[in-house]
Amino acid sequence: MTLSREELAKMIDSTNVKATATKNEIEKLCKEAAEYGFRCAVVNPVYVKLAASILKGSSVKVCSTVGFPVGVSLPEIKALEAVKAVEDGAEELDMVINLSAMKSGDYETVKQDIAAVVDVKRLSKDIIVKVIIETTFLTKDEKIIACKLSKEAGADFVKTSTGLFGKGATVEDVKLMRQSVGKDMGVKAAGGIRTYADAIAMIEAGANRIGTSTAAQIIQEAP
Repeated sequence: MTLSREELAKMIDSTNVKATATKNEIEKLCKEAAEYGFRCAVVNPVYVKLAASILKGSSVKVCSTVGFPVGVSLPEIKALEAVKAVEDGAEELDMVINLSAMKSGDYETVKQDIAAVVDVKRLSKDIIVKVIIETTFLTKDEKIIACKLSKEAGADFVKTSTGLFGKGATVEDVKLMRQSVGKDMGVKAAGGIRTYADAIAMIEAGANRIGTSTAAQIIQEAP
């Protein structure tokens, strides 16, 4: 598979969600995202307003994290965070699954937690919610269950990881996630994707969105 710069850019979420990210770094992220035509600029909630102001009038959407990075906030808090992010200008949300409930086998709590964030769609049906299942912490069976719970709760995407723990995205996990959710739900690969070859491998495995902190480098490698 070969994708042009323009084709690949529309599948990339350019990301800076480091706790140490500075205002200048977020401004740079957003300006690069507009220059290359990335799908999203992904930032933490404190920078959503700034990102939205910079990207206003561009084709790039602002994506905010929710419950980041460990996912164990109360569902009500995640829901409030989601609403505030949307009010500040976010059009996409990357939420972290409740890993504690997931590992405890409390699947109803996991589903309700996701649904609490998905409820933000009442503000706009165009909002996209992605669920980070953090594959590095899950068994194969748990990955399948997490994908199915995300789909049942009304999320638009499942996402491999925050990129902050473990090995990040793998081809095997992306294939499994695509098989688990079917063709109608999104799969976002994130964590450790640093080259054009990495991105293409994930897309060939079934991902239709790539999350990376080296988006500009990846695009520059594209034909």
